[in-house]
Amino acid sequence: MAVQVTVLPSPRCLFDDPVQICVTGLLPHQEVTLRACLVDEGGELFQAHARYRAGSSGELDLTRSPALGGSYSGVEPMGLLWSLRSKTPYKRLAKRNVLTPFCVDLEVYEGHGDMSRLLGKCTHERSFLAEGVKRISVREGRLKATLFLPPGPGPFPGLIDLYGSGGGLVEYRASLLASRGFVTLALAYMAFEDLPAMPEILELDYFEEAVHFLQKQKQVKDTGIGVLGLSKGADLALSMATFLPGIKAAVSISGSGFNSFIPLRGDGFTIPPHPYDLGRMKTSKESDLVDFSEILDDHRDPTTWHCRIPMERSLAKFLFLSGLDDTNWKSDLYCQDAVQRLRHCGRKVEFCSYSGAGHLLEPPYLPLCQASIHRVLGLFVQWGGQWKEHAKAQEDAWHRIQAFFWQHLMDSDTPKSNL
Repeated sequence: MAVQVTVLPSPRCLFDDPVQICVTGLLPHQEVTLRACLVDEGGELFQAHARYRAGSSGELDLTRSPALGGSYSGVEPMGLLWSLRSKTPYKRLAKRNVLTPFCVDLEVYEGHGDMSRLLGKCTHERSFLAEGVKRISVREGRLKATLFLPPGPGPFPGLIDLYGSGGGLVEYRASLLASRGFVTLALAYMAFEDLPAMPEILELDYFEEAVHFLQKQKQVKDTGIGVLGLSKGADLALSMATFLPGIKAAVSISGSGFNSFIPLRGDGFTIPPHPYDLGRMKTSKESDLVDFSEILDDHRDPTTWHCRIPMERSLAKFLFLSGLDDTNWKSDLYCQDAVQRLRHCGRKVEFCSYSGAGHLLEPPYLPLCQASIHRVLGLFVQWGGQWKEHAKAQEDAWHRIQAFFWQHLMDSDTPKSNL
């Protein structure tokens, strides 16, 4: 019987879908090595491997069979995905063109040695856009954005998606959220087209334009808009929830309760950036990686409190997510401080911090990136995280984010989607 590798329930799925990887046709108790290979859009090869022993019937089921070593160990159904890494150091796997899938070659090799004898393989497609989801480029007014619309009349909850100070227009999280039934606007605010790489100031009314644009979409439910942000995008999400009445729910991922790095100007006020000193930046002699974790002044110092975002005045609901192994900055401490301020005012706030998770909490099964180039600064920076713990955190966070927005944006209504 020929060795077969199968992916269930289908060899094609969304990137955030868990799957069941099975191997049949092996000898009873045969030792094999499984390898996953993915080439990203820049031509970079990411690989992972794990050693297994077949059962008495010559089969493997990664939802039940433990890995005996390799890129991971133990029963890890999605381990071949979340442990992918490049031989080139400090490479981050991210999707540039969400219209095409990532293709993963899943291979089975004889023995636990040099992977010289291939026994079987299959190709697994993981896409970022569900069938029927529309991708629409938005250049309306000042906006630089991409709108993703689920199929069907809706109404759907509307979200604005913000990434961090690396800038650009990042679409893959927004496209996956749209594939789960959210009208999602991926919004650029720096380092994209004619937006400066490091703006002297950010204007709150730019983000207000995005809210108004989303509110005008006929498929968006009129009960309020949600916003989620990572890192710098997280404090912008909190500012939007504080100053813009259309925001009903906000998710902060690896963020803070103060305005970071760039002044934010609103109608009649400006929040300055929290004080920082790049002289406190540390560079590793061994790896040339930059450690930013000490550059910010102590957030507990009252002389910095004029940089705080006055979230206490907001009527929005808040969810804070952070990793305890974030080596980019002290996001867990900053999130704790923001949560304590809100709870001190009698507000109910959701907060989850993850042991072993780093700064870049992404959609599930994207592999951990412990360090990479910061596109605006041009420096290799640390993000932190431990492989298995970070993978588990991403799965949990992804479910929490969606449940949070469904709860607070839909008023328990069932979305009318064709997904």
